[in-house]
Amino acid sequence: MANYNLSNSTTTDFTNQVPDFIVESKNLDAANDGNEETYVYYDKATENFGYYFNHPQVSSPINSLCTWGFGGGWFVENLRNKVILEHITGNGKETFDEIIWNHEANKLINGDSFMEIVKKKNILVNLINISPERVKTVFKGSRIIRYEIWNGKKWQMKEPKEIFHSFNKKLGDQTHGTSMIQSGKEIIDTLLEAHADERTIKHRDKALGIVYYKTNNAGKITYANTQIQNAVKNGEMVGLPEDTAKIEPYPSKSSEDRQNWLQYNENLNYQTGGVPRSIATSDGTSEVGGINGHLIFEPIYAKEQLDMENAFWNQLQIKIKFNRPPSLAPKAQENQEKNTGQTTIQPSEVEPKLNR
Repeated sequence: MANYNLSNSTTTDFTNQVPDFIVESKNLDAANDGNEETYVYYDKATENFGYYFNHPQVSSPINSLCTWGFGGGWFVENLRNKVILEHITGNGKETFDEIIWNHEANKLINGDSFMEIVKKKNILVNLINISPERVKTVFKGSRIIRYEIWNGKKWQMKEPKEIFHSFNKKLGDQTHGTSMIQSGKEIIDTLLEAHADERTIKHRDKALGIVYYKTNNAGKITYANTQIQNAVKNGEMVGLPEDTAKIEPYPSKSSEDRQNWLQYNENLNYQTGGVPRSIATSDGTSEVGGINGHLIFEPIYAKEQLDMENAFWNQLQIKIKFNRPPSLAPKAQENQEKNTGQTTIQPSEVEPKLNR
């Protein structure tokens, strides 16, 4: 897996971090070799990981969806499969739950996620996560005929049955899934920009303001500026001779508009990711809003679980059930029944008889 620049820059250039074999196909979803084989690269993976690792605003919705979907355990009826899954260790130090969480996160971040299927005498013995920037998927027509994995020196060919592959919201005859980060990139960039602007303004507010000097002597001005800067930095009192300088606050706008803009983009980032903000934090959320957010979220994480369950059956012939978190639907119904001021039609209301 490539090393990612974990700087705080919101405009990190990941070009130099892309392996040489991907640079040739930069900004291309696929390349054709002229022999009816289509090579699909995942050259946006390093950029996507950069957003994820550098900015918790980006990773939080993804982490929440993964945890709700795959953080509550699983169940299989077949005792043999239970023993197999419990003994899967990934890199040797991982658990099956960690491996599946990792796989789901990669699917959301990059649109596609991969695991190597390791079998011995046709029995599953391990699943190993593969970072997508090392993968090349080879299509012939609309079918996958093989995978090729870059090991740092050469391509290693794998048959389709040797790779567990998940797509995120694949549409039409796409050869790849849809990255949550790439599809929401404009909203994410706007959020990061708003946060960076607010940080800059807040940092500037540490200064006392604008200083107007009653002298043109550059030496005196430099000396006074140094005294003021040190006082602000150390949180100390600043002293200047009377009638030497006048300090006035910056003519800045109210922070309310900026805060509203920042909060709007934070909420929008969660919404477009399919995760209500109340799932990650209860800050500023009412009880009713929190319950409704959970109800909206239930079919979203349930679909992720169902997709993974179906993938296990189709690709590994293992019937597995990931545990669903407790539903808040009964609580919502109870609140509706207690709401005596409810004006909308309720199931308990008697339907009017039709005139015959």
